[in-house]
Amino acid sequence: MQHRYERISIDTPRHRIVGVATLASDGYRSRLSDLLNAPERDFIALTDATVTALDGDHEVARHDFIAVHRQHVVFAVSVGEVAEPRADGVVA
Repeated sequence: MQHRYERISIDTPRHRIVGVATLASDGYRSRLSDLLNAPERDFIALTDATVTALDGDHEVARHDFIAVHRQHVVFAVSVGEVAEPRADGVVA
């Protein structure tokens, strides 16, 4: 299966998480809404992620990988496609 990589922003009740999701290049599971509504998975996997608290603390935590439980997602939006990650996991 061919993949594409999309940077997405997810808001939970307490945090904003921006990271790269792996999606199918076309068809089923190629949209952010497919990722959010997939009944067979409880977590959304993101790479190259930043986590910012929404309570006014502007400290940003960076993570190579983070998994966000779908039940905690309040708001999600695509920020745009990104190039394919390198072998070390860094996205260009």
